[in-house]
Amino acid sequence: MQHLSSTGISWGLVGPREVPRLWERHVLNCAVVSDLLSPDARVIDIGSGAGLPGLTIALRRPDLRVLLVEPLLRRATWLEQVVADLELGNVTVRRARAEELHGVERGDYVTARAVASLDRLAGWALPLLRPGGQLLALKGRSAEEEVARTVAAVEAAGGVATEVLSVGQGLVDPPVTVVRVTAGSRPVRSPSGRSAEVPARRRRHPRPARRPPAG
Repeated sequence: MQHLSSTGISWGLVGPREVPRLWERHVLNCAVVSDLLSPDARVIDIGSGAGLPGLTIALRRPDLRVLLVEPLLRRATWLEQVVADLELGNVTVRRARAEELHGVERGDYVTARAVASLDRLAGWALPLLRPGGQLLALKGRSAEEEVARTVAAVEAAGGVATEVLSVGQGLVDPPVTVVRVTAGSRPVRSPSGRSAEVPARRRRHPRPARRPPAG
């Protein structure tokens, strides 16, 4: 937390107004997600930014192997410095976009916070999972609506089960909302991670007129 309230601000990763609520609103909110992870698992945190939730999960669960994936150089450099300063042997930082790691990295879990809508996130995250692995996306109050709106795109990306969970009861108020998507045996990557939501109306092509039988 000291890093977030000092260099996290000077490097532009955290807004100054967030300092009074860093613990409750950010650190603790992310740390409770680790309750959903099985022992000795490999976790890929995409769009890590200020290390939320990946860094907090790694601190609370030293048994996990955590890969922090961040495309921006400034943020990736900050993460590397924090990991080195805290001597976290279970954390690796990689500067890359999630889709660049398809076919390269595989994990038991993919975590993400405030990265993208669920349809885009599924296209990026599910190919990074082993069969039966889980995407854990920290979401807000509209999670149920987002799940309903993006169900077709998530299934197309390889999701076989999606549920909305409430995590951290008794520790954080309100509890954290997490959308959990389980990957099938053969995840399908959506083109360029783009939205694949089913359109409200499908255009129908007119059928060619039938010719009368020859007399």
